[in-house]
Amino acid sequence: MTTKLSKTGEEPQDANPVAEGAVTAVDPRLLVRQQGFGGYIGEFKRKMRSGELGSLPVVIGLIIIGAVFQLNDSAFLGAENLSNLFVSSAGTGLIAVGIVFVLILGEIDLSVGSVSGLAAAVFAVLNINNGMPEWLALILAILTGAVIGAVHGFFFAKIGVPAFVVTLAGLLGWNGLMLQVLGENGTINLDDSGLVAKLTNYYFSDVIAAYGLAAIGVLGFFALSWNDARRREAVGIPSRPLSEIALRTVVLAIPAVVVAALLNQYKGLPLALVIFLGVVVALDFVLRRTPYGRKVFALGGSTEAASRAGINVPFIRISVFAIAGTMAAVGGMFFASQINAANQGSGAGSLLMNAIAAAVIGGTSLFGGRGKTWSALLGVLVIQSIASGMAMLGIASAVQYMITGAVLLAAVVIDSVSRRTQKTAGRA
Repeated sequence: MTTKLSKTGEEPQDANPVAEGAVTAVDPRLLVRQQGFGGYIGEFKRKMRSGELGSLPVVIGLIIIGAVFQLNDSAFLGAENLSNLFVSSAGTGLIAVGIVFVLILGEIDLSVGSVSGLAAAVFAVLNINNGMPEWLALILAILTGAVIGAVHGFFFAKIGVPAFVVTLAGLLGWNGLMLQVLGENGTINLDDSGLVAKLTNYYFSDVIAAYGLAAIGVLGFFALSWNDARRREAVGIPSRPLSEIALRTVVLAIPAVVVAALLNQYKGLPLALVIFLGVVVALDFVLRRTPYGRKVFALGGSTEAASRAGINVPFIRISVFAIAGTMAAVGGMFFASQINAANQGSGAGSLLMNAIAAAVIGGTSLFGGRGKTWSALLGVLVIQSIASGMAMLGIASAVQYMITGAVLLAAVVIDSVSRRTQKTAGRA
């Protein structure tokens, strides 16, 4: 608070008077230093009042889902089911990561299911029918998704066609092209010992693999947090103390070690999980730590403001849809791996809705400007946990769809209420 002299020069007056009863927000990085760990209780209450829920609802939802199904079937949290759950989540989760980028712009991509199926068909035709080396066919299939996404982005960013219409046309058109590529038989079986087949069928059986991945993740989190704190201290910006960083690291290490131990009780560490986590971490870095990521968020917040700030709006839009197309193609490879074939059902069914629902349920806003790649991970775990638990209990898939729909609606309601609360609190 600064002061200034009155016109008579007698008494100082407040230049920025604080309203009576107002509570001054404390920088979260200074809570431990100023108020001890108990300060987090007050900060938690402030965030709840202002609508800053973050990933809390979905984390609580996962805990409730796990507890309910575990009470009904003790095998739900067993090693085999958890391993299968992670593997089955990879394909949808990878597609959902691309959807996160599009949703941050405040747009939607309805074509990702068809693009994933077309990419699988392109790979199968090139590799099986035409004898192309598998690695080259895989690269070309993924590039197919990237090019398709860029085409969608071009029509949206340069021509001005709404993204909903462009990608809806893509949903129909690319599905038709997939059927044409597959030919009359409609099914092309893949090499069961090939690279794509291993995406969801290969496990690192050595015990050190799962524990090593857990250790790398935990130590990486600690190193990044500590380095961030040092950089902030060097320029005089508030930073988290070492004691808090250590506590957060321990909180992360406990579930990481437990999951690693469970995976080792079955077949070991799934390759699908390693790739999924690697993509999530890499694209999270792109979103949160690079100028490109900041431009994506800026564009999602306000297109006009981003344009006035000198951001190349068409380029960002085209590139975001290209990322979504690329991730759809990668996800398509995982689905082809699960059934070891590309067929007329590739990319169909509830895949599109599950991918969008995973991103939204995980915490990405449908209104743009807010989200992270970890949303895809959390959201797809919710969806696959519901599907897995209900399958184990023998509940009809119709009920599963209704419950997933209700969870999606709840996520959107929470997002809407959160935004309204933040506006009321002057934080949005």
